[in-house]
Amino acid sequence: MPVSHTALGLIVGLVLGVSAAFGGFVAFLIVLVLGALGLLIGRVLDGQLDLDGLTGRGRSGSNL
Repeated sequence: MPVSHTALGLIVGLVLGVSAAFGGFVAFLIVLVLGALGLLIGRVLDGQLDLDGLTGRGRSGSNL
């Protein structure tokens, strides 16, 4: 059963966070941020999150 990019990104982000900072409240925050970042990257790769509005490549008809 293949793993989605979202799940893989979340797992990788969490593992990197735990590896980078082990122990304490600061480590918890680092793991939380890296896990969220991995989740966002995975969602973009899965096509479940559209970042065109942020990058300026959105709809060309609404140039206000």
